[in-house]
Amino acid sequence: MTGDCTRMTERTGLLQEAEQFIKSCYQELGKSNDETASRLKEVNQAIACNGTYEHTLEELQHGAKMAWRNSNRCIGRLFWDTLHVMDARDADTEEAIAAKLIEHIEFATNGGKIRPVVTVFRAANAPNRTIRLGNHQLIRYAGYETGGGPVGDPASLAFTRLCSALGWRGEGGAFDVLPLVIRIGDNAPVWFDIPQRSILEVPIEHPEMTAFVRLNLRWYAVPMVSDMHLEIGGIQYMAAPFNGWYMGTEIGARNFADEDRYNMLPEVAALMGLDQSKASSLWKDKALVELNVAVLHSFKQHGVTIVDHHTAAQQFKRFERNEANTGREVTGDWSWLIPPVSPAATGIFHKSYINRVERPNFFYRDKGEFEQGLH
Repeated sequence: MTGDCTRMTERTGLLQEAEQFIKSCYQELGKSNDETASRLKEVNQAIACNGTYEHTLEELQHGAKMAWRNSNRCIGRLFWDTLHVMDARDADTEEAIAAKLIEHIEFATNGGKIRPVVTVFRAANAPNRTIRLGNHQLIRYAGYETGGGPVGDPASLAFTRLCSALGWRGEGGAFDVLPLVIRIGDNAPVWFDIPQRSILEVPIEHPEMTAFVRLNLRWYAVPMVSDMHLEIGGIQYMAAPFNGWYMGTEIGARNFADEDRYNMLPEVAALMGLDQSKASSLWKDKALVELNVAVLHSFKQHGVTIVDHHTAAQQFKRFERNEANTGREVTGDWSWLIPPVSPAATGIFHKSYINRVERPNFFYRDKGEFEQGLH
């Protein structure tokens, strides 16, 4: 009896989520009341009979766009309606999934003219068929533990250990691209190397400091987040990697600058001849600015889409105006929307936002979920 009550409660909750989504989605798409009512009837019947329902392609496409629009931590939401939605719900083997991920990487990269893309794999309707990706991002650098400290990206240490346990072997360098790791249900994870031809990287140089190239820095062109799941109308897609393009500070002020990442500020400061003996010399600030100058310059020199944080803040202001014109309230996580460099120089810093979670949306998966059951 308890199981029946639980299933009934789950179906009632799903139906409520589905109805709310269908009504909002169809209104935004300009559907008639009759079309909306007909679709709601179909969804209701599907949930009553099967305990779930399946999105049409149009619902999937617009729902994914709505999820980007509702992402409180994203400053780049002005372009939410340009998102390319790739329907990969028919991919049912690790090999087919890997092929779709490579297709995503290549289509999004587009020779440097980055396209916003999400690839949606089948919904998590049955535990033994649920698709999960082990990667934080589809392209990410490995991190190795050595006696002299970490080599590569320290943020990737745990995942690199997992990849090694599965049989992958990196070269032990600072910028080794990790493989794709895919898991279906309780099956063992399977890894696939990303073809070198599919990976676009940008060597980092400074427009004025010629010695900067001695740092041998580079970064991949597209940030394709793959450790979040997409929820649309109560349906969860556990594998739905997505990307926009980089804001320069993500690389220059975080990936390269954070002490627990590549920690390059001391080396940049040394190149600049800055006094690192006291904090009041503001050597970190000076080095941070020039590191970000180098990132923006390099991406632009190589024809790869990137945006600086001031332009991104102006674009977010346009997004806010657009949303106000449609009668929608902009929600946001202020601590994520402000850039890590000169935040007070942007309009976002001087505003407040309601950090209310709207759906559809992207959600972080539980840490350790991918590795559950592995020995």
